[in-house]
Amino acid sequence: MKVYFLGTGTSQGIPVIGSDHFVCLSEDLKDKRLRVSVWIYDEDFSIVIDCGPDFRQQMLVSKCRYIDGLLFTHEHADHTAGLDDIRPFYFKQGDIPVYAHQRVLDNLSKRFDYIFEKENKYPGAPSVVPFEVRNNQNFQIKKQEIIPINALHGNLQVFGYRIKDFVYLTDVKTIATSELEKLKNIDVLVVNALRFEPHHTHFNIEEAINFINLVQPKKTYLTHISHILGLHEEVQKQLPENVFLAYDNLEIEIK
Repeated sequence: MKVYFLGTGTSQGIPVIGSDHFVCLSEDLKDKRLRVSVWIYDEDFSIVIDCGPDFRQQMLVSKCRYIDGLLFTHEHADHTAGLDDIRPFYFKQGDIPVYAHQRVLDNLSKRFDYIFEKENKYPGAPSVVPFEVRNNQNFQIKKQEIIPINALHGNLQVFGYRIKDFVYLTDVKTIATSELEKLKNIDVLVVNALRFEPHHTHFNIEEAINFINLVQPKKTYLTHISHILGLHEEVQKQLPENVFLAYDNLEIEIK
């Protein structure tokens, strides 16, 4: 199974529009971050978690050709605004399965009503098959078991997902002790680490590392990164062993 980091940036992406911050001016490709998303695939399945406003560009660069399921962590625009760009997949595959908390499905059906519409549908619009994700209820995509992980983004509920021995968590600030059972014996953890300074709805670096020490994965990649965190190469030098800053277009293999 492979994991392709489609985007690793925060809600504004890096560089931020109009910014003269030194990270935004960096020429290092690892400092250029699209909105956060991952593509998880092997020979039998292809899953994307979140589709933000950079979704079209990410699909073109990654060369993803089909999607068995589109999973959402929550409804914020940097995780959902690219939903219309599922159209090429829809034209080839038919209705695209989407998985999310019922609250998120309701939100999307209002913002993208023409996609969820069943009658008098515009012929060029894509269609989806919505599936409600519920905590403590595992589900399958192409015989691949998906384990939802419940967390809080400030006061907003978000879902992370475990697939085999890989766990993806983003926009997390707190997580209940009861959910930690779902994170036992994992090979790779991906978790958000916005910046060094505290933030009211996201892990900062210290909180992310404390969480990593609690979960004890074999390897961790940090994502949902702000330009305020600093230059990729400089920050990487400050991280513990087996903890890495993810970057756009990084691809890893989970055995």
